[in-house]
Amino acid sequence: MPSRATVDAFIAQVVSGDHVGAIRDWYAEDATMQENQAEPRAGREGLMAREAAVLAMTETVITELLEPPMIDGDRVAIRWRFTFSFKAGGGFAQEEIAWQTWRGDKVATEVFFYDPAQRMAPVASKT
Repeated sequence: MPSRATVDAFIAQVVSGDHVGAIRDWYAEDATMQENQAEPRAGREGLMAREAAVLAMTETVITELLEPPMIDGDRVAIRWRFTFSFKAGGGFAQEEIAWQTWRGDKVATEVFFYDPAQRMAPVASKT
């Protein structure tokens, strides 16, 4: 079960823009991530590689914590907003809830819940 300080440290790393580092530092080796109802992705190394590939396509990613996290034992819910500007142009802002199950001080599972229609509302590129 994570402490509030642990969850806050994880959030601070993500908000700082160190998304790949947050996976490296805070996810279990066998962690899974799942987008809405899609098939889960498994394994910390693969999760880091996919995150790095997405970030390689972006000019900027602004990460905001919209509400304090809710922590109940080993369950954590976080409300985020990610605003993406892509190197190829365009972008979007996406609000989501991350529903996490922690194993000690590491995220074991994470499911993202969001409305995919948000990706259709363009955000001007900041170049």
